[in-house]
Amino acid sequence: MKTSMFPFLVVAVSLAIPAGAAERHMMQPRVPADKLAEARALTNPLPDSPEIVERGKALYNGKGTCFNCHGKDGGGNGPAAAQLDPSPRNFQHHGFWRHRTEGELFWVIKHGSTGTAMIGFGQALSDQEIWALIQYERTFAVGHGPGRMGHGEGMGPMMGPGGGMGGMEQRGRRGGMGGCEGEACGQ
Repeated sequence: MKTSMFPFLVVAVSLAIPAGAAERHMMQPRVPADKLAEARALTNPLPDSPEIVERGKALYNGKGTCFNCHGKDGGGNGPAAAQLDPSPRNFQHHGFWRHRTEGELFWVIKHGSTGTAMIGFGQALSDQEIWALIQYERTFAVGHGPGRMGHGEGMGPMMGPGGGMGGMEQRGRRGGMGGCEGEACGQ
């Protein structure tokens, strides 16, 4: 009787991947350390509205081509995802939104992420389009744990503004940050 090595290989490969590796990857900022404070200070100037989310959805599935890597459902499972290392971010994962700000997402979408396949889209998308994309991407976290944190105060490396455990509570429409300054707002 011939036996297959496949079950053995599946077990061996799965044991070789450290437990929690995906979560550690999820928590790593993709903004360079020397740009992190600047990125975290950025806030989304667009109002929360169904129209902005729809505009972001059209960009995600069209001009931005985000679905190719991040998937139609934002799960990091797009058609190109299998060939990418590290794998694309999973926008459904509550840890993703808990550990970064919208400003960090804006920075990565605009400038790209060194060491990943994420290219910068600053030449293809306007700042307003990038902010609309982020509003749409936030919708992927609904129903996937305590996400929707990214309203401006993500915890970064476990610390929020002022040194405390920031972002654990919602403080208004834009996380209490309000306002908009600089290039990200077209000012």
